[in-house]
Amino acid sequence: MLKQLALISLMGLSASAMAGQWQVKVGGSIVSPTGDYELAPDTVVKAADELAFTPSVEYFFNDNISAEVLLAAPINHDVEVNGVDSVRIKHLPPTVTAKYHFKNASRFTPYIGVGGTAFVAWDERGKASLANTDVKVKEAYGFAGQLGFNFQPADAKNWGVYFDARYAQISPEVTLTGDVNTQFDLDIDPMVYTIGYSYKF
Repeated sequence: MLKQLALISLMGLSASAMAGQWQVKVGGSIVSPTGDYELAPDTVVKAADELAFTPSVEYFFNDNISAEVLLAAPINHDVEVNGVDSVRIKHLPPTVTAKYHFKNASRFTPYIGVGGTAFVAWDERGKASLANTDVKVKEAYGFAGQLGFNFQPADAKNWGVYFDARYAQISPEVTLTGDVNTQFDLDIDPMVYTIGYSYKF
């Protein structure tokens, strides 16, 4: 009986030692696409910059290794043709990254991350010259990278502020039917710059 109790106690201590911590992050982001598509000679299609609310949840396996899930709110995104807003879509960019945190003696903790992302679009609508054109945007998946830092003030026990920059390789297939009939892969490839507040449980 004593052996069983001792074994259960050791298992409990081991599980406690291996238990990680959760962190919730609430931030605001600038989504800045870097790619475009030449629909025709002198006709360039490009997604415009947008602002987004980007909360995320992160789990720390230990002081250095974590996994983060970006839970951005739905983003209304404009797509421009030669600088004119021509398509409005809503989309979600769920992103998962595995991260390494460079712990040091300062209150700044830099980190890097790699993972994958998705582009889930709906409610696509043509505007301006494409008002009478049906627009469909397929889901897309790609690589994601992340670089940033967390800063914890001297009087803070669990909270901090952070800044990071993410890159996502996304090229969703776009189909236009109506006044314009064509299909192409739009290279969006956004940089996402985020600043926000973090709290670790």
